[in-house]
Amino acid sequence: MYFNMFPQIAYDIKGDGEVKAVTNILKRLAIRNELLNDYTIFDRYDVEEGETPESIADLVYGDVNLHWIVCYANNIVDRYHDWPMRSMQFLSYINDKYSNPNGIHHYEITQQSGSTKVKVNIGPDNTDHSGATAITNFEYEEELQNQKRQIKLIDPSFIT
Repeated sequence: MYFNMFPQIAYDIKGDGEVKAVTNILKRLAIRNELLNDYTIFDRYDVEEGETPESIADLVYGDVNLHWIVCYANNIVDRYHDWPMRSMQFLSYINDKYSNPNGIHHYEITQQSGSTKVKVNIGPDNTDHSGATAITNFEYEEELQNQKRQIKLIDPSFIT
């Protein structure tokens, strides 16, 4: 279904001079940047534990085969690394990646920027900022997972 909209190209598969029409799978679709934050087109969605692009497509669009739209809208190319992990998978990942999951990954300070507070990563050393907050390896990776959980879904009325 996803590849139906891709262009066909003439390609000599065997190198024998006989060309065939094949789908150009190297063609990449993209959503225009100005549309990415358009709330009339996209809905925000928080991925729950164990949900997959297929289960979300079934829930939102009524068709598990539209899982590619969930990935496409969020620029997910590798669902094993770009999609949020299940809890047990996450713990295993953390333990494999870090010898000390509770070790300090970096320090952060909170700065006021207008009416908004912003956390600023100041790196692995807090000598210049004694009030900086230590962020552990676990907390750092958990925040990355939380960011992956916040996805955009194309409004179902645009799917036809």
